[in-house]
Amino acid sequence: MKMTRRISTLASLESAQSTSPKLNSHPPMEIISTISWMKETARQSRAENHVIGFIPTMGALHEGHLSLIRRAKAECSRVYASIFVNPIQFGPNEDLAKYPRTFEADVEKLIAAGVDVLFAPLAKEIYPPDFKTYVTIEGLSDRLEGNSRPGHFRGVATVVLKLFEIAQPHFAYFGRKDAQQVRILQQMVHDLNLNLEIIVHPIVREPDGLALSSRNAYLRPDERRAATVLNRSLVEASHQIEAGVRDALQVQSAIHKILSAEKLAHADYAEVVSADSFEPIARLGNSAAYILLAVFVGNTRLIDNLFIEPAPDSNSYVCSL
Repeated sequence: MKMTRRISTLASLESAQSTSPKLNSHPPMEIISTISWMKETARQSRAENHVIGFIPTMGALHEGHLSLIRRAKAECSRVYASIFVNPIQFGPNEDLAKYPRTFEADVEKLIAAGVDVLFAPLAKEIYPPDFKTYVTIEGLSDRLEGNSRPGHFRGVATVVLKLFEIAQPHFAYFGRKDAQQVRILQQMVHDLNLNLEIIVHPIVREPDGLALSSRNAYLRPDERRAATVLNRSLVEASHQIEAGVRDALQVQSAIHKILSAEKLAHADYAEVVSADSFEPIARLGNSAAYILLAVFVGNTRLIDNLFIEPAPDSNSYVCSL
């Protein structure tokens, strides 16, 4: 769905709701834990011609999440969020047990941000004992994060499809830091003809450039300082591209030089890929691309990326951190 369609959809729905007597009725945030009541709440909002914006999260909320909420508040008349640490997207040796869980603090942040409804189910509500259905997006799920974390995107796509069906949003908001995940979910929405649009929001960073992540809380002080190497390597890549470098291997070499100089960092991957297929490319061309990083800093695995778009009417590129 293109932006023009989104604007017209918003306009038509907002026009319809202008006659609704409940337009200005915004009760305190409701916390819902059951699928049945969440679906009924969504049905009622749609019946009242509200535009529903949805931000699915695993909690441990930070400014990146809150920026998604602010955008949804600006573009929608009802904003839903979810907090659910999804067990099936974690591998057997990953951090499910220690993943940050800060529910009370998260609730306070969501209330302050003006969220209307929080969906916070238990795992047994989402995955009852007889659950047997999973979602796989072939091809896009196989490389990069999919290769490093087998089964991860199967778990992500499955839970997000369930959340979309339960919350029934018009627009769902995701951060660009998880670029491959976003592309996979866009493909799922397209292939399954889902009646919603995914909105991709820019990465939110600390003042020193580190991309915000709930897993940043794992970093010791020395690791936190070392973690800026991801941003520093991407900044160098953008400088190379702005100076005219188009060869992907040359750009990757510059990235690896910076990463290898940081003793606490170890690269899982650093690749230049098509922004559509997420397959590696040899040279920057006429289509958008990503430089994708996954780097261990100590025992903490962090991801980051640089989005590269051909500039209109020129031979240069626009690089977005």
